[in-house]
Amino acid sequence: AHPFVTFALALTFLVLLQLSTMATKFDDIAKGPKDLLTDDYSTKITLKCKKNAGPVAVTIETERGEGGALSSKIGTKFSYAKFNVDKAQATANGGRVLETSLNVAPNVKLSFKANKGADLLVDYTSGNFYATGVLDVAEMSKFSTSACLGLPSGITAGGNATYALSGKSGLTGLNVGASYTSGPLFASLTSANKFSTVNLGLMYKVNEEISLASMTTHSGDKACDVGGVGGSYKASFGTVKAKYTGSGMISASLIKEIAPKVTLTASGTASLSDFSTFKYGLGIVM
Repeated sequence: AHPFVTFALALTFLVLLQLSTMATKFDDIAKGPKDLLTDDYSTKITLKCKKNAGPVAVTIETERGEGGALSSKIGTKFSYAKFNVDKAQATANGGRVLETSLNVAPNVKLSFKANKGADLLVDYTSGNFYATGVLDVAEMSKFSTSACLGLPSGITAGGNATYALSGKSGLTGLNVGASYTSGPLFASLTSANKFSTVNLGLMYKVNEEISLASMTTHSGDKACDVGGVGGSYKASFGTVKAKYTGSGMISASLIKEIAPKVTLTASGTASLSDFSTFKYGLGIVM
């Protein structure tokens, strides 16, 4: 190609990058419909209390078990200079969780997460580009990476890969995905299990109060598996959500601020064919 044409194409690409949408992590490429259909649905009874003690934030989470016994976990987070302790938590069964992060450069964040295992993570952002890397430092068994690019046309595209470092080493996971936003419409298409299945997410914002969403999975074994179809309605008394899954389950929830900085979430789930399976959940965050 003529050098001028190559230069013009490169310049156009750089301009498009600057005009593009904000960076999106590949794991969040279908975040809209996924959150609407999964958040705020629970069959547990929980209480979560948050309190700032000077520069330290303390959180106590208590859950009621099936026999009525209460179990709690306590956590904290704080920052010092560029170093952040995003979560330091102790659980009732003796478990410990630690999540830390450090901004090593303006566009680079290094993180460490330890729970049952331990991972070292790196996040890199530049304009509308978001890349990640995750290394299993506990057993050195695998390395995962992802990249995602947003375009001014409303399209976001990316992919992820997992490489095994121990045992039968090699590429163990590879998937791609894309999303499209146009006004009130959002659509996402992602592959899973090395392209053997495809997940389709749709969300439509009818107005400021009503949003509709669906999540379906398509594969050679099953043409369409409905993960969920539902919506949310922001009423004067709170936010009402409802959904139906392909397994025949229906769920509903109500999210309401019952006092300043105190949120109540009440939810219920039952089978359409047998309402004796009804289970409820109640959560309070303050």
